[in-house]
Formats: sequence, C-alpha cells, structure tokens
Amino acid sequence: MQLGTLALGALLLCGGALAAPAGIIDLQANRQPLRAAKNPAAIALIPADYHFAVPGKLTVAVASENSPPLALFAEDNKTPIGSDPDIARLVADSLGLELNLVPTSWEDWPLGITAGKYDAAIFNIAVTRLRKTRFDFATYRVDTLGFYVKSTSKITAINRPQDVAGLRVIVGSGTNQENILLGWDQQNRANGLPAVQPIYVTDDAAANLSIQSGRADAYFGPHSTGAYKAALTGKTKMVGIGPSVAYVAVTSKKGNGLVNAINAAINGVIVSGEYASVLDRWGEHDEKVESSVINPPGIGD
Repeated sequence: MQLGTLALGALLLCGGALAAPAGIIDLQANRQPLRAAKNPAAIALIPADYHFAVPGKLTVAVASENSPPLALFAEDNKTPIGSDPDIARLVADSLGLELNLVPTSWEDWPLGITAGKYDAAIFNIAVTRLRKTRFDFATYRVDTLGFYVKSTSKITAINRPQDVAGLRVIVGSGTNQENILLGWDQQNRANGLPAVQPIYVTDDAAANLSIQSGRADAYFGPHSTGAYKAALTGKTKMVGIGPSVAYVAVTSKKGNGLVNAINAAINGVIVSGEYASVLDRWGEHDEKVESSVINPPGIGD
C-alpha cells in the first residue's frame, strides 16, 4: 500500500447512533515510531528466571498481511507499521528492551508463543475463555466487529441472526467473528431459515475481489480495518456491528509471569499519554481502554 494521507470518513454505527468521522491518518508521518521511557516498576516485574526468545529483545509476533490500521508494511514493503507494532514498541521501550517484530500468519502465533519462538503476540487477539487456558492476556484495546458490504449492495442492516440467513459472508478461520457467525447460523437453521455460507479467503485482496465481484455478500471482521478500507476506496459500507464487544490483548505464554510486566508497561504508557497518541494517530480513538487488565472475562465466559 502506498504511503500517503488517508481521510477516514467511515462512520461507526453503534446503538442506533453514528459516531463522528475518525479524522485523518497520515501514513508517512505514522511511519515515525513513538517511543516511551523505561518503566522501572514494569521492569522489576520481569521474572528473574524468564528467558527471552532473543536475549535483550522483546520478540513480538504481528500480522504479516496488510491489515491497516492494525498492521501494514511501509513503502519499503518490509517495515511493519500500524497500531499493533506501535503498541509493541511502547511495551518494549517500557521494559528496557529492543523490539524484535516478527511478521507472521494468524495460524502461527499460538504455536510460536507456546514453543518460545515469540515472547508475545500483538495481533488483534481477543480474549476468550478457551484461549485463557493456554495464554495470558494484558488488554490494550476494545475489539469492535463490523459487517461490511459493497457500497451498491441492497443490504442495509446486519444486526441479528436472521439478517445473515442465506448470505455468503467472508470471515476469518479460527476467529471470534467466525464463532459468532456460526452460532447465528445454528440459531437460524433451528428456526428453519436458510443457512449462511462462510467464505474463507487467503488474503485481503481476495476478500476485496470477492465482495466487488459479487461472489460474497458481506465481510465480517474488525471494525477498524473495515472502516479503513471503506474510507480509502469508497467501495464498501458498514451495515452493522457484532453482537458483543471483547477485549484485545497482548498475548503471552500461560503462567510464565511475563504478563505482569507487560500489563504494568501498558498502564504506564496509558498514564504518560503515549498510548492515546498511538490510537489517535491510527483512527482508533473509540477503542481505547482506561487501563490494562490481566485475563479479564472474555468471550465464552
């Protein structure tokens, strides 16, 4: 994606009201990293027996696919930028560590964390009951899910299970939005309504092509990425939000104690203001949290 300035004019439909436009995202300016000071209190919480994946560095898995504004590559096609890399840098700085960002696939981060390949993943990962059995979480954002359709689509609203009956919906495999969609489909079938057809694509380009060509009726995924694309191209529009809001969290291996230091690091930059600067410059001001929480109630609890 070419660097430049993006006007985010997409509106968030929530509770029957429209929020204000998200403003301007200057990708060229946002390539410049935001930094944080060392946080002695957070550093003191790093377990004495913890071994970092790369000594002296915080190794963080981030998305390898362009998912702006969460993660994308700069114009050199190799430098990760976006709100998730920015949060990773603030955490690393706070812990007195060099940041080692590793772009990878969604399927790779769970095994990578479990095997010690990554210290953490910052990947728009929502907290769920099942995931908490294997990982620890320190929250940093609210996760709002949105339904998007082609701008010329006759679909005007998707807010209830019956609204997706008979539709072809693009959704990510193994995601919370997939669980929601399949749950709605189960309710519809029990009520005699037509089945939904989940469509799984390999990348964002394939998803866009499916929507624009008519092979898919809707896309269901993170609001921030959907709003970004809608504002950038004008070819899609938001027609509804998911039925529940979850927390997105920095994810680490269960029980190794690193989550306490990460949590303290996030709360430190919330207080000092760098956290708000990150979300503001990426148009995610409506997804801020007031404080980071360790392993809060998640989807399925």
